[in-house]
Amino acid sequence: MRRIGIKSIVLAASLAISSIGAADAAPQPAPIAPVAKPVEAAPVAASPATVQAAPAAVAAPAVSNDPMLAVDGAPAMAIDPKVGQPVDGLITIQPQVTPNGKQALWFHNWLLVPTITIITIFVLLLLVWVVIRYRRANNPVASKTSHNTILEVLWTGVPVLILLGLALPSIGLLQAQYKPAPKTAVTLKAIGNQWYWSYQYPDNGGFEITANMLKEAGETGKGERARTAIDGPRLLATDNRVVLPVGVPIRLITTSNDVIHSWEIPAFWIKLDAVPGRLNETSFTIDKPGVYFGVCSELCGARHGYMPITVEAVTPAVYAQWVKAKGGTMPGAAAAPATAEPAVDVTANVTGPVADGAATGPVRNTSATANAAGAGTVGQ
Repeated sequence: MRRIGIKSIVLAASLAISSIGAADAAPQPAPIAPVAKPVEAAPVAASPATVQAAPAAVAAPAVSNDPMLAVDGAPAMAIDPKVGQPVDGLITIQPQVTPNGKQALWFHNWLLVPTITIITIFVLLLLVWVVIRYRRANNPVASKTSHNTILEVLWTGVPVLILLGLALPSIGLLQAQYKPAPKTAVTLKAIGNQWYWSYQYPDNGGFEITANMLKEAGETGKGERARTAIDGPRLLATDNRVVLPVGVPIRLITTSNDVIHSWEIPAFWIKLDAVPGRLNETSFTIDKPGVYFGVCSELCGARHGYMPITVEAVTPAVYAQWVKAKGGTMPGAAAAPATAEPAVDVTANVTGPVADGAATGPVRNTSATANAAGAGTVGQ
């Protein structure tokens, strides 16, 4: 009995000791409460970070115009479906955004259309009056009058006056369309190819872009991007947009590498042929920012209808940013690096014949090599 009692006591003690050890091991997931305290404190510590991140989120819309972020390299801009493109059901000329276009629109709406309408109605009423007044039943004996001096003077003089009234503003419009661009104009050279357009910016470093029509979803090949609603209408959207500044004269030069093409933007009142071996020139100024579409309007081959034109007009500041993103330079900013480099006068601290005989460019290269090799004395 005593042995049994001693064994039971020992067994109970071992069980108690093992339960204590298990209790020491088991509470590891239980101390989640202390861990929860840092979790509660974490938002407090992270709140400054979120406060710092908030301004970045607020500043995001301002960065949306960054040319580096746009899909096609042009600034992100919403497209007005009623400006710069054909509108379903519209029978008049597109809204014009250039001075020449506005003058032409006024000439069309307030001179040509009223004159044509009045003459058409007059001739129609005259024919009706002649049919009724001089029909056979009403005039069994035909008149033998052969001349009427007043009538002949009127039907000769009145058309001359009408044509003269139309010719004066028409000649003025033609003169405005081919007025030479000023020296401050931005030059755009449009080159026609079968069947796409390429563009050069001679005044901005001479960089070049190529614009092809965007295909529809399901028509693209490997590596090609399909057109979306942001790009523009079907058959008019391009993978790269021509970017031009608003309020600045534009000098447009056209030529071609193969056959005759024609660069046309209806909203600009511009249609200029691109002829191989020849440079044609005109000028215009865009008054309103936006995206404007056009086409090649000269039959140039099998894919003539698939070489559209997309122009994005932006403010001069955004244009300068876009030029920089494309690797180009602005005319005013091009001279800045040239004047900044001579400020570091390398030749003044170079000893020996290099400082006496070498030109500025070679001296910079020579002194840089001397510094790398440990030869030559260049002031720090």
